[in-house]
Amino acid sequence: NPGCEETFLGPLARGEEAVAHLQGQLQGAVEQGAEVVVSREDFPELPAEPGFFAPTVLASCSHSMDVMVTESFGPILGVQAVSSDAEALALMADTEYGLTAGVYTADEEMGLQLLRELDVGTGYINCCDRTSPRTPWAGRRHSGLGSTLGLDGLRAFVRPKS
Repeated sequence: NPGCEETFLGPLARGEEAVAHLQGQLQGAVEQGAEVVVSREDFPELPAEPGFFAPTVLASCSHSMDVMVTESFGPILGVQAVSSDAEALALMADTEYGLTAGVYTADEEMGLQLLRELDVGTGYINCCDRTSPRTPWAGRRHSGLGSTLGLDGLRAFVRPKS
């Protein structure tokens, strides 16, 4: 119920289609050696209704896994160890998508420097998917057309006249 303060997760907008996509990513990753660190078992209060997918975190992931290279649009996260910032940037850039990227670091300036090198619409440091109506939300490459939110997004809904 989005009206309740206690609500922290609702059903996915694309319902069962989205759940099937996420389950496929989860199953594929596990079959390729990923370890499930956080799963539905950690959220017993989550309704067992169609359209719900529990927040899921996978460790020991690799760049060959679908969950690491395609957009999920759901609460699933793969974690892959890297040996350097350069390797992390190369892996993050090796995709046809570019909606968002997140860098988790204690060094905020280094995080900003890394994000500047990526071709993404929105970059996050130590969080993800926190939108604001004051800043544009736009993708790159195969991650959407145009912009929503911010002044750029508002301009998409008006027709100038002089």
